[in-house]
Amino acid sequence: MSVSGHTLPKCERLSGQKATATLLREGRYVNAGCLRLCWKEGEDVSRIMVSVPKKLFKRAVKRNLLKRRIRESYRLQKDLLGKPVDILFIYTSPEVMPSETIFKAVGEGLRHIVDR
Repeated sequence: MSVSGHTLPKCERLSGQKATATLLREGRYVNAGCLRLCWKEGEDVSRIMVSVPKKLFKRAVKRNLLKRRIRESYRLQKDLLGKPVDILFIYTSPEVMPSETIFKAVGEGLRHIVDR
């Protein structure tokens, strides 16, 4: 099942304990700016999961803001992926980065995945 356009439907979101555990166990890691990506080859469609550690940002408002920015950056650049991939984005910077910085980091990470 493939979904075209700049959307991020539920089928493109990685969820569930089994899928997450498999990704963390078998995935490869790459650092890109303020993000760390864990990825592995997917099956039908590319799926993502976004994590902003509570250890870095105690307030849910800031965590949600950063998750929104990461999802939006991915949504606009997901066409860079030519193959189905499961990706976990982990925010690593201790400060809130602007949207442009996150956009560049997501693009850099996706290009790294495509090159592998």
